[in-house]
Amino acid sequence: MIGAYFRSLSQRNLNFRMVVGQGFVSRIVERPGLWMTADELDALAAELRQVAAATLPGGELTYGVFAADRERLKQTILTIVYERKSGRPVAFNALALMDLQLHGKKARVLHLGLVMVDPTVRSQGLSWVLYGLTCFFLFLRNRFRPIWISNVTQVPAVAGMVSEIFSDVYPSPRPGARRSFSHLLLARQISQTQRHVFGVGAEAGFNEGEFIFTNAYTGGSDDLKKSFEDAPKHRDPIYNVFCAEKLDYDRGDDLLQLGQIDLRAAQYFLTKSVPRGSLAGLAVTSFLVLMQRIALPVLHWADPWSQWGILRPWRDRR
Repeated sequence: MIGAYFRSLSQRNLNFRMVVGQGFVSRIVERPGLWMTADELDALAAELRQVAAATLPGGELTYGVFAADRERLKQTILTIVYERKSGRPVAFNALALMDLQLHGKKARVLHLGLVMVDPTVRSQGLSWVLYGLTCFFLFLRNRFRPIWISNVTQVPAVAGMVSEIFSDVYPSPRPGARRSFSHLLLARQISQTQRHVFGVGAEAGFNEGEFIFTNAYTGGSDDLKKSFEDAPKHRDPIYNVFCAEKLDYDRGDDLLQLGQIDLRAAQYFLTKSVPRGSLAGLAVTSFLVLMQRIALPVLHWADPWSQWGILRPWRDRR
């Protein structure tokens, strides 16, 4: 597996596996639509549908990564968890990259996307992998600059997890949570141009004051709609009460949460979320992710024989 890490140094996008806890391996695949073959994309989509079939028996999702659309997968980062012994995919998270504008500049927002876990492996400590691991690596590769994240959910457990892991999250019942002008600018753009990313239909309303999509389950994500009783709850009841008061579950409402991954969020992830047994593997992988950002430009600069962008080789050796 170490050899695979070193081979990944020559790639612009993340593509590696990592042991995550006892009995599981995760694979992070960044923007596969840019570099995978058609057969590889079909195989990847088949793994996601396998997890979805186990999670939603009889249900069908018709948006996002399940369509195996190359254009959509050019802006997607997948985290897939497999059983080590059988190789069976048991969970995944599909992060979406959204290119927006903030204060007159380009702003890339990382949408936490759809998370699915096979019922047979729930409550086995995979939350830190599915909700924080890839975000942490992207923060490292971004040279510790904050990254905006978004999340659309009606599940109290997810809303609470996002509120606790990330910084400056709104809406949230945590003390000090506030809607800044930056939050509002990004929320408006997401509601106007990015609904296809999370399967919310054009007919859904959007409450700018509360950041709530109303009647949200009509754009391809219909089978994800839950009642409050069926939605997984957070261990802290403050989030359960918050969702029950803010959302109309009969109508099908969703929270749009916006926040950032920064140094505080990264510290919380390392100290509160990652199991102690996984810290060593995370440290090795983090070092290699940083090396990819630091060493790869040096390697390209030191090679006068290869074309790189508009630069031409010093001498044609053909």
